[in-house]
Amino acid sequence: MGHYKSNLRDIEFNLFEVLGRDKQYGAGPFAEMDVDTAKSILDEVARLAENELAESYADADRNPPVFDPETNTAPVPDTFKKSYQAFMESEYWRLGLPEEIGGTTAPRSLIWAYAELLLGANPAIWMYSSGPAFAGILFEEGTEEQKKIAEIAVEKQWGSTMVLTEPDAGSDVGAGRTKAVQQDDGSWHIEGVKRFITSGEHDMSDNIIHYVLARPEGAGPGTKGLSLFMVPKFEFDWTTGELGERNGVYATNVEHKMGLKASNTCEMTFGDRHPAKGWLIGDKHEGIRQMFRIIEFARMMVGTKAIAALSTGYLNALEYAKERVQGPDLAQFMDKTAPKVTITHHPDVRRSLMTQKAYAEGMRTLVLYTASVQDAIQEKEAAGEDAKALHGLNDLLLPIVKGYGSEKSYEQLAQSLQTFGGSGYLQEYPVEQYIRDAKIDTLYEGTTAIQGQDFFFRKIVRDQGAALNTLSEEIKKFLAAGTGGEELSGARDQLSKAAVDLEAIVGAMITDLTSTGEDVKNIYKVGLNTTRLLLASGDVVVAYLLLKGAAVAAEKLPTASAKDVAFYQGKIAAAKFFAANVLPGVSAQRALAETVDTSLMDLDEAAF
Repeated sequence: MGHYKSNLRDIEFNLFEVLGRDKQYGAGPFAEMDVDTAKSILDEVARLAENELAESYADADRNPPVFDPETNTAPVPDTFKKSYQAFMESEYWRLGLPEEIGGTTAPRSLIWAYAELLLGANPAIWMYSSGPAFAGILFEEGTEEQKKIAEIAVEKQWGSTMVLTEPDAGSDVGAGRTKAVQQDDGSWHIEGVKRFITSGEHDMSDNIIHYVLARPEGAGPGTKGLSLFMVPKFEFDWTTGELGERNGVYATNVEHKMGLKASNTCEMTFGDRHPAKGWLIGDKHEGIRQMFRIIEFARMMVGTKAIAALSTGYLNALEYAKERVQGPDLAQFMDKTAPKVTITHHPDVRRSLMTQKAYAEGMRTLVLYTASVQDAIQEKEAAGEDAKALHGLNDLLLPIVKGYGSEKSYEQLAQSLQTFGGSGYLQEYPVEQYIRDAKIDTLYEGTTAIQGQDFFFRKIVRDQGAALNTLSEEIKKFLAAGTGGEELSGARDQLSKAAVDLEAIVGAMITDLTSTGEDVKNIYKVGLNTTRLLLASGDVVVAYLLLKGAAVAAEKLPTASAKDVAFYQGKIAAAKFFAANVLPGVSAQRALAETVDTSLMDLDEAAF
């Protein structure tokens, strides 16, 4: 057994008791994936995650890949290779790939459920194994010839990268200067330097396909001028996949990071030594749209990774707290002869543990709820029906999964470590590595600030509030039904008030945005509130989902088996605790949002 502690019971509770996936699995586009098959997959992935996948987690952190500038390579440790190979041999990565390239049709909710198990055990494995998933997008976006390449890439398990960021541009992707020069043979020569490229170099696959955003010569500025190119590490025969000459793309550095060290984060240089040949994907200059298919998948992954880390962090802390004996029960503080108790008896430890539990389980439901929306999109599109409204809801939820999920997971992992006391600061327990590995989640695929801006400007304003209204109406319908009975009435009232406060925050921001016509500086008020809005939205949505699960638990508790009684009691307790202790903060955020001014923006920068 490794460090990882899964929570398969809660995953299945969400899928089959709360979100109704038992009615979707085995029907429609998921006819080949019934509930029993899905449960057997999750059971096996959990076993794999807790053992073979988790085994190399600490060793790869202590003995990470080392970049060799002479050969431009960065081999991964043998222990990690063993874990990676165990996952690839399991072939669960085929779930969700197009059948034409060797995949198996599967609900997104199942894919993200198993992803939690993998990402919690050893997240770098997921990142290195992204080749087939990216090949799936190449198959759907590419030319007929490129579809064959996608098939080859899956068959040979080639690696892949998404190549956006440049040293000077950072998150401003449209400022990228990497250029593409068209050649007489139909290929393009890619020239430039990219930074922070995950899995840019390693020795676990024969070839790596780089998906590169570059600007064709003569193309306009900004993101609209970018195109997406397929740039392989080695050139290859497009029919057989036989490798040829080394292409002119090289890792020229591997970053030294605070965490997630097993995952090579590379500086990639294109065309410096000899031409880096690339091919325009789909023969269409639609780079940012095509790349966003990868980016959105990656953002879902980031949120899931963060939440998975919190779940195992909490479960490790809980196990320790149940065993750690320290001090007498507080109610016996006057009795000098009182026996020592485990720290789970101390009020503040209980408060901390329940906070961790509520966030971990609530955000798990957030991921699986979002994935169930993706299931519904698959179902509608398979039936030839319009899925525009569902796409809007999915788009609205993604910044919450990524931005809120990563922020709250990192915040609560600090509480997981705190539960251990001084021992948590030591490497003999995994939580210190969890924290280091999880910090990146608030930063890549768009920082939290970028997620907040995207959430407000693109997912609410551009959508004219349609998706937000859909979600709001769903919450109101739940509240109106009084689901969960009298026991949850107080929590429902708290959710109702928080939902009103959240609507007021949005209203204040819309007012400030509208008033920019009178004073353009009012846009600063909006900018000062975007992260606040994102996090408050996460609190409300998670509270709703916790209460939805608690209502199911309350209904099932009277007839529950002995082994499920405590589980259902915990669901009810977590929902009530979150409503009572987290939701009141939304009122405070409303007060701040409604009184924000531009004085901070007027301050001379020398005063900071």
